Amino acid sequence: MRRKPEPGEASAHFADYINQVRGPGVVEALERQTVEFTALLGRVSEEASLARYEPGKWSVRETVGHITDTERVFAHRAFWFARCLDGDQASMDQDVCAAHAGSGSISLAALAAEFAAVRASTMSLVKLLPGEAWSRQGIANGNPVTVRALIWVICGHLEHHARILRERYGLR
Repeated sequence: MRRKPEPGEASAHFADYINQVRGPGVVEALERQTVEFTALLGRVSEEASLARYEPGKWSVRETVGHITDTERVFAHRAFWFARCLDGDQASMDQDVCAAHAGSGSISLAALAAEFAAVRASTMSLVKLLPGEAWSRQGIANGNPVTVRALIWVICGHLEHHARILRERYGLR
């Protein structure tokens, strides 16, 4: 049930995120990641959180806002498909979302708290999913995807951006 998704459980685009998850189990990886990511954010000053590693790239604050917004969307999709609700889930344009989130004018402390709240909600959903729900499938952004794959993508998406924050912004 909580095992790594098979290649046919999500579009090839998501394989990059799924393959970034460290450890054998996604629940444990999500828990570890929550602690590590909030600690990482706690070591960044409000001033430093406005930095961009390159013109036109998101600031640290905008990246945290993006991570949180994306987790909301993917957790909603997982909920939707786990509960066998009808209807395809539309795509999310990350650039439109980021442009209208206002994350650059929200303190990093507030964004970190928001991330923690969203992650707590995701963890509640994940931990209480019935076993059979993990393999349920729906259509998101025109592609079939399982609940299991969506949960792994949530984890891998954060891994991807945390790596960028460490490598390009020098966060430790």
